[in-house]
Amino acid sequence: MNPLLEARHLTKSFPGVVALRDVSFDLRAGEIHALCGENGAGKSTLIKTLSGIHPFGSYEGEILVDGKRAEFRSLRDAEAAGLAVIYQELALVEEMSVAENIFLGAERRRGPWVDWDRAYADAAELLARFRIELDPDTPVRDLGVGQKQLVEIVKALNKRSRILILDEPTAALAEHEVAILLRIVRELRATGVGCIYISHKLGEVKSLADRITVLRDGASITTLPAAEADIPTIIRHMVGREIKDLFPRNVGQAASLPGGTTGGRPVSSGSSLLQVQNLSASPDAESPARLQNISFAVAAGEVLGIGGLMGAGRSELLQHLFGAWGVRQGGEVTLGGDAYPEPTPRESIRRGLVLVTEDRKRLGLHLEQPIGFNLSLSSLDRLNPGTFLDETAEEPANRRFFDALRIKAPGLETVVGGLSGGNQQKVVLGKALMTEPQVVFLDEPTRGIDVGAKLEVYHLINELTAQGKAVVLVSSELPELMGMSDRIVMLHEGRVGGEFTRDQFNQEALLAAAMGNQSTVAG
Repeated sequence: MNPLLEARHLTKSFPGVVALRDVSFDLRAGEIHALCGENGAGKSTLIKTLSGIHPFGSYEGEILVDGKRAEFRSLRDAEAAGLAVIYQELALVEEMSVAENIFLGAERRRGPWVDWDRAYADAAELLARFRIELDPDTPVRDLGVGQKQLVEIVKALNKRSRILILDEPTAALAEHEVAILLRIVRELRATGVGCIYISHKLGEVKSLADRITVLRDGASITTLPAAEADIPTIIRHMVGREIKDLFPRNVGQAASLPGGTTGGRPVSSGSSLLQVQNLSASPDAESPARLQNISFAVAAGEVLGIGGLMGAGRSELLQHLFGAWGVRQGGEVTLGGDAYPEPTPRESIRRGLVLVTEDRKRLGLHLEQPIGFNLSLSSLDRLNPGTFLDETAEEPANRRFFDALRIKAPGLETVVGGLSGGNQQKVVLGKALMTEPQVVFLDEPTRGIDVGAKLEVYHLINELTAQGKAVVLVSSELPELMGMSDRIVMLHEGRVGGEFTRDQFNQEALLAAAMGNQSTVAG
């Protein structure tokens, strides 16, 4: 029986780069076939080639559907053959509603007119079918990143495709939303749909996939039955070496940051760099409080983890304290021992607090600008105290962080939009650290990057605390929170659901706190 989809000896080159090297891959009906590999391994190039984004004639080798040669010259050609792609980068129209986005290009019609009543009814039915609690009438601009990803998923599933490619579909989702997606994918497999599943979450891959293919440096290294592939084996194939500790508790392998020292993570010094007492905040002056009576402190040399389900208020909390979201309704904030009642991003940076946003492409980077431009963007007041930009001061500072963070690019003049996700994240981190902060907010810093890049972020966190800085880490991945935090605060609907010390960490208790189940929450 022919595979549903097959790639034979695909080679794809760009000027100066061979992105795919003789890659062979196949997908069977009713199968979930995972693609794993570090950022830059060739995964995105492969799916763009399979789906017609890189058209027939621009690559060597061949693609077959149901055993017959396919010559996709566009994504539309691939969709006509029953292939749909959910890309890591969202492709939604912000000003349109959820329903309008779901049916964009496939509008419900009554004669020459769009049948809006039917569109909204069908959208509600689709959302209910997949157990996604969203109002079809909501403008997409009002949704969080995770909710937008769910709309993208429903939009693709509406096409009833036989071949579904999912590129990091759970990267922006909280635990309960991941469960929804994985259930949907398994149900699709049972109906005979073939799924190509790309994820850096190897536990998720292991539990979901039937087979796993590993790419490294543009080549297909191996294909393994998922039941026979443990996570250390997958990682070894991905990076070409063995990694024993996914959550390192020292900085022995970290590059020394400018102005810092390396060494083991110290015990917290006990001096609180940031204190929050009974904080309440709302989106605007007229709205009810979105954050209510939140209290916590983070000390020098400490990592405070903040978790919670999607919509719990994690990102809003960090953004508010940084000065980028909402109106203070009550409570007190102390930064570096002094009251901080009316924060602004500029003043936060001046006082030693910096935020690394969860959405690096939309809020963290100018993708069309070079690395050097992005690195120094938040430090211009310090690097250029005069009226005009002093490039002679900027370049050495940029170079120090470029080298220390081991950004993989030809040089500072490389445009950020062409970098892999892991290297883009290094630029975002470098931009933040160039401000010389004492308190560092990290909102989902490892989202959408591979295991090797994650390790570098973890080593960087350890080095920051070794330098006596305080780190507040927001993550949707409970193993990451437990592996990297000294204490964890779980939020539930804008309130503190529970606070845990390291000896109290376990996934059941943390999840119970995130769900507001106070009876099982540790003190």
